[in-house]
Amino acid sequence: MVSHFENAVVRAVEMMRANMGEPVTVDDMARAAMFSKFHFTRIFQRVTGISPGRFLSAMRLQEAKDLLLSTSMNVADISVHVGYNSVGTFSSRFTRSVGVPPTEYRRSRGVSHLVLSGDPEESSSERAAGVVSGYISVPSAAEVDITFIGLFNTWVPEGRPIRCAIQRGAGRFILDKVPDGIWYLLCQGVVKDAPEPGPDSVTPPALRVGNFGPIRIHDGNAVHANVRLRTARVYDPPLLLALPDARTVTPIRPHRRHAGLVGHAA
Repeated sequence: MVSHFENAVVRAVEMMRANMGEPVTVDDMARAAMFSKFHFTRIFQRVTGISPGRFLSAMRLQEAKDLLLSTSMNVADISVHVGYNSVGTFSSRFTRSVGVPPTEYRRSRGVSHLVLSGDPEESSSERAAGVVSGYISVPSAAEVDITFIGLFNTWVPEGRPIRCAIQRGAGRFILDKVPDGIWYLLCQGVVKDAPEPGPDSVTPPALRVGNFGPIRIHDGNAVHANVRLRTARVYDPPLLLALPDARTVTPIRPHRRHAGLVGHAA
């Protein structure tokens, strides 16, 4: 059942979407939510896990991703359309959050294998020995075609995950060599044979999402995390980083010491 607070956040998010290219303040969001500024900020953080400003920034970059793939608008026009006065600032933030520059994102049709290549900067130390493992479940066992599992330092799935895995369907997973710190496990599944979103759709019907956290890793401890994927909601922070093409992903080999899948972040 949707709560009074969730309805307020939905009103604020819909106002943000309707005014993507305009300066939007926390006062504007609070008025749309019909709460005082002080209470609105606390409620928004409680419902979404992040601040209203951070959420708006993620929404703008998600809109930019959509425009890069669905229109012929140039990068400068897109940056203005989503609320940036400087194309340089837009490009740098897009690159940091998505993992590739806007022009490369368009050229590759939104596909990138960088998230699965190389070693993560944060876990370069040989002492990174933490383990996060668990089970990804879905309402219907056969509905998810491919699932992304990543550890991030905030609830927003952007930039380079500290560790990640991409696997076919749901099931067991293992992320090893996790460095000490506080992390958030964010998962996204792509529904098999999903219909195209309608013109009035505000969330992609092809997505199932789930999260777990915060997760504290200290001295290489192991944490068990079970995540049940659900339909993406209006107020779920969008997954900003560019992922590989689902058709090119092969199951990751089980870890020698564990039954499951191991992933390596960019």
